[in-house]
Amino acid sequence: MPFDAPPDPYLEPLSFGQRMEVLRNRRGMSRPVLAGLLGMSPSWVKQVERGRLQTPKLSMILRIAEVLRVRALSELTGSQAMATDLFIGPGHARLAAVAEVINAFPLRPEDRQAPPPEHLAARLSRAWKARHSAPNHREVVGALLPGLIRDAQLTARQAETSTQRRAAQAVLAETYGLSQFFLAYQPESALLWRVAERGMVAAQESEDPHAIGVAAWLLAQAHRDAGQGHFGAADAITHETLRHLEPLLPDADDDVLAIAGALQFEAGYTAARRGAAGAAWSYWDRARTAAGRLPASYYHPVTSFSQAIMGAHAVTIAVELHAGGESVRQAAATEVTTIPSRPRRARHRIEEARAYQLDGQADTALAMLERAHEAAPETIRYNGYARRIVLEEAESRQPARRQRAAQLAVGLGMLTT
Repeated sequence: MPFDAPPDPYLEPLSFGQRMEVLRNRRGMSRPVLAGLLGMSPSWVKQVERGRLQTPKLSMILRIAEVLRVRALSELTGSQAMATDLFIGPGHARLAAVAEVINAFPLRPEDRQAPPPEHLAARLSRAWKARHSAPNHREVVGALLPGLIRDAQLTARQAETSTQRRAAQAVLAETYGLSQFFLAYQPESALLWRVAERGMVAAQESEDPHAIGVAAWLLAQAHRDAGQGHFGAADAITHETLRHLEPLLPDADDDVLAIAGALQFEAGYTAARRGAAGAAWSYWDRARTAAGRLPASYYHPVTSFSQAIMGAHAVTIAVELHAGGESVRQAAATEVTTIPSRPRRARHRIEEARAYQLDGQADTALAMLERAHEAAPETIRYNGYARRIVLEEAESRQPARRQRAAQLAVGLGMLTT
């Protein structure tokens, strides 16, 4: 083999730096962008990739893994001893039953009469409320989904008039949306993409502005979470849907106003992931204006968009921009008790933990994760950022902090007692 040929991963295992370069290129990320997100210089990134510097310490490895959104540390390190999943949580006990009904394509007509769309809409409303109030929300939603999916599909198949078909497709789209919340961060990404795309198709068939907005919001999130190479697709969906909704907003009801505001924030979220601070805060400000048009007590049943959520959204923007001081300032200004949804409240606590860790306040970060676990254990158990912080602090030089992180790791199922 020529001395300057690329290494063969089968004959010559890749070094840490080479793995980092492969993953960076796979994400479509330049060295300066990766360096900026890590708080390092482009020269440092190049020297690590070229093997001119030693493999970074675990804390930096975890930050690199977070930015590159690798599923397991072994992808970055090459060591199966570090095979810990970061952004993919454990498979839920109800995953198989949900997967079975999503994968089914019934062709023979069923003898039973499908429930009317109004009946299904009432069931979905109760399911959303249960999700927001339950600490173990995946367990609650996973128990309801098989029946909801079967009935919604049947209602769509049995619809006879165009009005019935549109109503049935709107309910089916929302059912797939609920499924996406259950499937997120589980080891079945193909299923998540399936329901996200089916939900968008059903929403378009319904011609319902709210259904279209919710499906687009969910599909844009799926693209953004897939990595930087999908940011353009996330933006295209978000902006196209906002253009579709804009003429309707002067006479829109609160739900349509809210989903338009939620989409404005999603555009800001994606901009923050890119490191575009000006655009990120501009979209956040537009979302805040949209929230101001809603009643103070309003809370969107799917996206949680409301006046109350804008403080939490500000923390997310600052954290994604890796602005430690601003993240903490926004966290201190947010009143978390105004967030009625337990899983959304837990997610906000995780964002606060990221903020405090960015600012060097590790003990406060762990305290926020403990509070997230109290609010909704299933939210933190499936969150890659929380898992990364716990892993990093489990290596702390301070015994008390190590013990605290280890206890959290046990609670998250990352360690056994």
